[in-house]
Amino acid sequence: MKSTVSSSLLNLKYLLNPNLRRRLISLTSVSIPKLSLSSITNHTTLNNLFPSSATSGLRTICSSTASSFKPEQARVPSALPLPAPPLTKFNMGLCQLSVTTDKKRNISHAKSAIEEAASKGAKLVLLSEMWNTPYTKGSFRAFAEDIDAGGDASPSTAMLSEVSKRLKVTIIGGSMPEKSGGRLYNTCCVFGSDGELKAKHRKIHLFDIDIPGKITYKESRTFTAGETPTVVDTDVGRIGIGICYDIRFQELAMMYAARGAHLLCYPGAFNMTTGPLHWEILQRARATDNQLYVATCSSARDYGSCYVAWGHSSLVGPFGEIIAKTEPEEAIIIAEIDYSFLEQRRSNLPLNKQRRGDLYQLVDIQRLDKGSHTWSIVPLNLAGKEQVPYACGEEARTCEGPICRREHTHNNASRDSVGPRTDTVESFTA
Repeated sequence: MKSTVSSSLLNLKYLLNPNLRRRLISLTSVSIPKLSLSSITNHTTLNNLFPSSATSGLRTICSSTASSFKPEQARVPSALPLPAPPLTKFNMGLCQLSVTTDKKRNISHAKSAIEEAASKGAKLVLLSEMWNTPYTKGSFRAFAEDIDAGGDASPSTAMLSEVSKRLKVTIIGGSMPEKSGGRLYNTCCVFGSDGELKAKHRKIHLFDIDIPGKITYKESRTFTAGETPTVVDTDVGRIGIGICYDIRFQELAMMYAARGAHLLCYPGAFNMTTGPLHWEILQRARATDNQLYVATCSSARDYGSCYVAWGHSSLVGPFGEIIAKTEPEEAIIIAEIDYSFLEQRRSNLPLNKQRRGDLYQLVDIQRLDKGSHTWSIVPLNLAGKEQVPYACGEEARTCEGPICRREHTHNNASRDSVGPRTDTVESFTA
């Protein structure tokens, strides 16, 4: 009771501010009763203190103030609305596996793990960073694959494609060393339940750190940094992809959230120095800040390896709660994702409506630079039709809703179009 009374007194002190009282009177033409803080002995609500016309005036002040903050301008272009996911609720599998110097064994082991996760009901499976190779510079070059060539040139992706199609699961294929154009990339491949490669994310932020007496590592001496943030629409929702060190950069996660992601996936391999300090807190921060799900998957801890991974793969909910987490050892865990909690949590804490666009902005360079304009689309109510017309309108460097996928021909005069029906929207124009 004591804390309740104290809280009420503190609120009343602000309500009794003469300037605020004068403003309320001028707005509502009502008299504010004179109150003495010393005369209040129990918890009193605003409705008991003021007539409804006065509280209406207060709400008008708050609404006007919130509008002046321009929250819609805090993201440039404007944030996309959260799309309706194909599935609201499903199981996800995290495969924290041991890695050896035998590449064929690593591929076979990962295949078995995916099959086990699917047999336990997983519709989405996440592997770890560098699941097919030891975490050493020499192994990266020796185990690197030409993903674009496919087939025998990339046995790891060939396995992921075959398994995803056969089991009808979506696979976030951890990461592997990719060779392309004489360079090496730390690359994550996303395969849909049809076995097709949906997206390829090259690690954007390279792991270059120096903690004297603990760990020094320069990933940039081996790999080239990726240039493209990756958001992909799948059978289990819109997913933003990062790899390990990418999780440290909140701007990337914020960008993914603004593109309408339901879930962020980070295959990783944090070490024994930064792992216990930062691994969990970064996952929870990314989930909490952006009010979405975050999933991570590490390799299992192996003290006999040159690079010892921290482990502790996790699934984190939109309130920052740990839904499931492994120990350091090899493990396969299944956890449920329920997207209905996204809107609930965003309603509990309406951060998107409270951002200060008048003070700061996050600029999505990739979306902004896709030409001098985007096309917003309005699908007409022709459910079940093969062809769906869209009314497309040009907007200068902004988008208020779904963006045209350019999979149809525009009529430049009327800006109308007819094209294939799409049940999901893209994050930016093609």
